[in-house]
Amino acid sequence: MTLDQEFVDALARDFRSAPITAQDRVMLEYVEQITRDATRITPEHHDALREAGFDDRGILQITLIASWFNYINRVADALGVGRDG
Repeated sequence: MTLDQEFVDALARDFRSAPITAQDRVMLEYVEQITRDATRITPEHHDALREAGFDDRGILQITLIASWFNYINRVADALGVGRDG
């Protein structure tokens, strides 16, 4: 959590140009790919995460958390949660 609205805005605009660590950038690129099309995840994605300092347990945790958020958002969308009318 942060109270730095400028930082939040930078992330919302484009995480690639936001002031984050290289490790966070690699992680977010992986999460973005999971969100867009998880079938296109390759061993190279996992290698990039390892090179950024994540171990297999970290990669699993990132994958599970990103996948869970994708899942629960789709459930909410399908049920109309948060929509007016």
